[in-house]
Amino acid sequence: MAIDEERWGVDLRLLGDLERQNDRQRGSDLFTTRRPETGQFDLETVTGGDNLKQSLLLRFLTPQGELALLGHPTYGSRLYELLGELNIERTHNRAKMFVLQVLADEPRVKQVLSVTVTQNRADRTQMDVDIWLTPIDSDTPLNLVFPFFLERSA
Repeated sequence: MAIDEERWGVDLRLLGDLERQNDRQRGSDLFTTRRPETGQFDLETVTGGDNLKQSLLLRFLTPQGELALLGHPTYGSRLYELLGELNIERTHNRAKMFVLQVLADEPRVKQVLSVTVTQNRADRTQMDVDIWLTPIDSDTPLNLVFPFFLERSA
């Protein structure tokens, strides 16, 4: 087992874009890959830093309480509460608070170095969330940037 797998685990790939993901894309959760040694298809996995990024993105993109019936009432984030709000400093501050709450719940995050929330220059309904953190068992910072839209997509 590789060091990154031991540190941060292995999981199925559920998100296509770990750099700019902004939607859960329900109904198309699993990805496949071709195994070079056999030519057969298998479910794609994520390991190391990508696994941590995916885990955090899934928490951010899941409304808190959505998994309560499955025994996880606090899983997710409160970012959905910002839908319909103006893209102003007060909203950015609330988004930062909701992001920090999620990061505090993730046991693989050792330290949050910074969380910055800004209005996207090209889309007034989009906030860009930029996170720098230090994962457990690492001194190398990890960067995660994702857009959050204040309007529901059609």
